[in-house]
Amino acid sequence: MNLDTLIKGVSHIGVRVHDLARSRAFYEKLGFKFVVGPIGPEPVAIVAHPSGVEVNFILNAAKPDATNILMDVPEKHPGYTHIALDVSDVAAVEAELKGAGVALSGTMTFPHGGKAIFVRDPDRNVIEFNQKPQK
Repeated sequence: MNLDTLIKGVSHIGVRVHDLARSRAFYEKLGFKFVVGPIGPEPVAIVAHPSGVEVNFILNAAKPDATNILMDVPEKHPGYTHIALDVSDVAAVEAELKGAGVALSGTMTFPHGGKAIFVRDPDRNVIEFNQKPQK
């Protein structure tokens, strides 16, 4: 066996946050459900989406309003910049987000026909909702 057959998919996404209640309330607007937490030495809390996406909140961000060093400063640092969620209808997602009071931070139409919208969670972590082009 080799790694191209042993890896089955993404297990979870770790996101550093400042406040569990604030993050939980935001992600619940996106359809995530609280699973457990805080647990462990970091500590960590877990939310899961019915689609199978799991997010682990790493509960050790120092400040509630810190700049996102990967996205908001001129010098570009290595690291993961965002979560991209696959959606079937980006316009419908946009309407749902607006209805839930979630502000968009950007939109994009790709040359190949795909579309995306972007939001920021309370800790300025970027979430992309990505609709692949119609075939």
